[in-house]
Amino acid sequence: MYHMKTFTQIREAMKKGMPPGEHVYDAKVGKHKVMVHKEKNKFTAYIDMEKLDTYNSLNNAKKAATDFVKMAGGK
Repeated sequence: MYHMKTFTQIREAMKKGMPPGEHVYDAKVGKHKVMVHKEKNKFTAYIDMEKLDTYNSLNNAKKAATDFVKMAGGK
């Protein structure tokens, strides 16, 4: 017997490899991908799928990730 997949199952399958939490920000800084995910009222910054740190606000997470890439010479 065949069971049809639900929308949620399909969406979760597409997110494979994505960090946990709700995806709230996505940008390209030079050649690097910057993302922020919201987890339990905290915002976690990722650079190229690698966790940078967790912050109290979205703006702090975006700024930290962007500044990190720029300081590391990621043009």
